[in-house]
Amino acid sequence: MRNPLQHTVVVDLGHGDAGKGTVVDHLCRSADIHTVVRFNGGAQAGHNVVAPDGRHHTFAQFGSGTLVPGVRTHLSRFMLLDPLALATEAAHLAALGVADPLARLTVDRRALLTTPYHAAANRHRERARGRDRHGSCGMGVGETAAHALAHPHDAPTAGDCAAPARLHARLTLLRERLTADLGLRAPLGPPVEDCVTAFLVFAEHTALTDDTHLTRLLRTERVVLEGAQGVLLDEWHGFHPYTTWSTTTFANAETLLGEAGRPGTALRLGVLRSYTTRHGPGPMVTEDPRLTAALPEPHNGHGPWQGAFRRGHFDAVAHRYALAVSGGADALALTHLDAPARHPELSICESYVLPGAERTLTEITDLPTGPPGDLDRQSRLTDRLLRARPGLTHTPGPDPAAWTEAVAATLRTPVLLESHGPRTTDKRMPRPATTRAPLA
Repeated sequence: MRNPLQHTVVVDLGHGDAGKGTVVDHLCRSADIHTVVRFNGGAQAGHNVVAPDGRHHTFAQFGSGTLVPGVRTHLSRFMLLDPLALATEAAHLAALGVADPLARLTVDRRALLTTPYHAAANRHRERARGRDRHGSCGMGVGETAAHALAHPHDAPTAGDCAAPARLHARLTLLRERLTADLGLRAPLGPPVEDCVTAFLVFAEHTALTDDTHLTRLLRTERVVLEGAQGVLLDEWHGFHPYTTWSTTTFANAETLLGEAGRPGTALRLGVLRSYTTRHGPGPMVTEDPRLTAALPEPHNGHGPWQGAFRRGHFDAVAHRYALAVSGGADALALTHLDAPARHPELSICESYVLPGAERTLTEITDLPTGPPGDLDRQSRLTDRLLRARPGLTHTPGPDPAAWTEAVAATLRTPVLLESHGPRTTDKRMPRPATTRAPLA
């Protein structure tokens, strides 16, 4: 962070919920940050921030630096915008004392629009899966992405919110398509006129921009690019089908930087907990039900659509995989370092044991990677992980410094920031010795 125009890209190297929000808030309070740029996901994000004065907010679409006076948010073209959820979030921020949150927001006109029709279709499909649920958040993000892929020329966008006739036509067509696709007799969701009215109000209070806006920001101001969810949920590299419809690696941020003529100007910061978590179904090799009581979670719990909030020991195999498919990180932010003192038995899993042919067992330390796009390969990987169990493990003990050194060593990436709690006052740089792990 010594370069006055160096940007920072913040990415979760797990399944999400590692503490991206609190890291972004800290960066905005400790450096001269102008804007937080959101570069993937949508209203399903849940980045918890506790301000120094105790105010708490779960950031979904606003950047997690919004509680810092003057810090703005830009929603890039890679975001999936939900105006109704955004209005609710803005109201909560206003109740916390943030003056006119929407005045500190800009939105790329090309950002896809998530509507009540997407959300209703999402929930209908997830209910139909029964016991084979994927762990969707039920907010329509996957439906938004899928519809846009199938119908790229008439998928609703943020820019349509300022064009009433086009907005009405696209929402009508969307509603009809989803109703027919689901085989429903009654039209899906609320009347189109109600959605149009709400979205027009959104456009009246929000600055919609073209691609030159972000280019100017990245060339002249210092920004934090904030990712959503986690690399292990990535649409191409995650463990299919328990994934999101979003690119959760550094890729979208790097694309935006490249388009602005600023490639290579960002510090790539990966965020991890001292223990691995997962919201909902899918592979989690190091899961330990005993950690549920030992490590209570004030801001995460069972969700009606996602399912249970699961906890496991630090999964170095999975996190090494996340680093590999992301192209590596420059540094790590290690959060929840107060947990080992509360549960000294927390361990680091260095390998998996997998069943092989003829009842043999195979121990592996690294998962295979491949180019994006091969979901059959990812499904086969998922099947293997569902049958895996932890292999070699070791326990660093209750000392946070020992955890920092152990994580830096096993992931071959230095730890730049330690977090011992939810507030910026709980963040600190590690001792110099802990940042000397060998680099890949």
